[in-house]
Amino acid sequence: QPARGLLMVGEPHVGTYALAARRRLELLSEVGARIGTTLDVRRTAQELAETIVPRLADHVIVDLAEPVLRGEEAPDPRADLRRTVVHGISDEPPFKPVGKQAEYGPTAPQLCCLASGEAMLEPDLTTAADWLAQDPEHTDRLLRHVRSLIAVPLVARGVALGVATFYRAHDSAPFDDDDRRLAQELAHRAALSLDNARRYTRERTMVLALQRSLLPHGVPDQDAVEVAHRYLPAESDVGGDWYDVIPLSGARIGLLVGDVVGHGMFSAATMGRLRTAARSFAELDFPPDEVLTHLDNLVNRLDREDPASHGAGIIGATCLYAVYDPTTQQCSMARAGHPPPALVRPDGTVSFPDLPAGPPLGLGGLPFEAVEVQLPEGSELVLYTDGLIEDRTRDVDVVLDQLSTALAHAERTPEETCRAVLDTVAPAHPADDIAVVVARTHAFDPGRIATWELPADPARVSEVRACAMRTLAEWGLDEAAFAAELMLSELVTNAIIHGSGPIRVRLLRDRCLICEVSDTSNTAPHLRRAASTDEGGRGLFLVAQLAQSWGTRYTPEGKVIWAACDLDGV
Repeated sequence: QPARGLLMVGEPHVGTYALAARRRLELLSEVGARIGTTLDVRRTAQELAETIVPRLADHVIVDLAEPVLRGEEAPDPRADLRRTVVHGISDEPPFKPVGKQAEYGPTAPQLCCLASGEAMLEPDLTTAADWLAQDPEHTDRLLRHVRSLIAVPLVARGVALGVATFYRAHDSAPFDDDDRRLAQELAHRAALSLDNARRYTRERTMVLALQRSLLPHGVPDQDAVEVAHRYLPAESDVGGDWYDVIPLSGARIGLLVGDVVGHGMFSAATMGRLRTAARSFAELDFPPDEVLTHLDNLVNRLDREDPASHGAGIIGATCLYAVYDPTTQQCSMARAGHPPPALVRPDGTVSFPDLPAGPPLGLGGLPFEAVEVQLPEGSELVLYTDGLIEDRTRDVDVVLDQLSTALAHAERTPEETCRAVLDTVAPAHPADDIAVVVARTHAFDPGRIATWELPADPARVSEVRACAMRTLAEWGLDEAAFAAELMLSELVTNAIIHGSGPIRVRLLRDRCLICEVSDTSNTAPHLRRAASTDEGGRGLFLVAQLAQSWGTRYTPEGKVIWAACDLDGV
């Protein structure tokens, strides 16, 4: 069997030094080409070991400081070395496995080389009794497999990352001083790649932490839908995908999903700005198409105000917004260049509603169009970003068929659906991040809804008030009756005096008591503080004091003034 190393037994003596030099240069060149193909610290360390074995060593051990694996600098890499790579010609090397803490005595070559910054050579381990005696059990096992070693520090840009140890077995020639110098050069080149991977890991960790901090941390308490969501970052970088679940007035729920073009800190920060703005527009009760219009204007303004964008900016961000009303089981949706949602009906039928695509956010001047879809109770609405279905190695139509197959199980919970989609449809190595939101719809119990219509006649106010009190008594909400009676009186009177057309009153018993008064006027009321000499102007102030929250939303027929009364303790 030929000896391991750069010079093999049986080669002619003439030109052996030139041959060894050439092979050293070839190995250095190969290290430069094979190490650092990814920006993953562990994979880079593995590439170093795979390049060295069996060209220079029979076994290679790489121990990196624990902070380095997280992308940080290690104040003292000798304090917490973690076994990162074990690679060699034997399937059962005599070393501690990957993941364990690497423990060395104070005089071991690994710690000495980290202290000195120079490679340490032990040509004959049988003569190294001083430091091997510190671990006799491991020493016996080690000496049965290897005869010599080189320990070399992994240092780049003045930062110590860890240590690499090269071993040769008994049937290989022992290491010499030329091997030590070569190992030092190899480790230096590998350390530069490891440090690049470490710095990238640190940046990616920071961006991912920012991304996750800007995404919802839970699902709001509401009864309109049962929701599950997932966010999966890209394998190589973090993008700007986002989602949100927003409780709206009238027991409705808003579902948002969006994607900011690009990757890195800028995309994550921009995502946070858009998500905050989108949530604000949604909570103002704008319909989906108007929310997208406001977002489009915002993106245009951000691009104009950012001098660093150089005209590129964030044009190309996409968004899909859906509003579901459990009282009517209607869902209004609009999208801005975003993939359409998937709709799973209670019988397991999967479809993709035909929504007008709309332009991506930031183009400006082009309209968005909303579509109304009837959703039977128990339907699932699945929103996702393009990272789920778009991949260079897959056809989009094939992926959509896979998505339909994964969703065609109406018996699954939203959590199970999310898991199935990511397990069967998402790319194995996603190049773009992925956001998925699954919402199973519920219908509002008609027994918890009371509606009255009346003409704009002040004489009818007492009649509606009496009907509402009887309804609250039937619902067992007598303790909320006083506040509800005052709020209804003020809202109905306000609609009669300042509104127009027939008036509609609706009570909803949800997690709170919701009082709604609608008319055909588009004039919104304004809260103000009445002077002591004013005869009016105190109605909305009274409503604001009694209600947990209140507001106005516009409809194609006019407007709705609503107020929510807390039922805690009722």
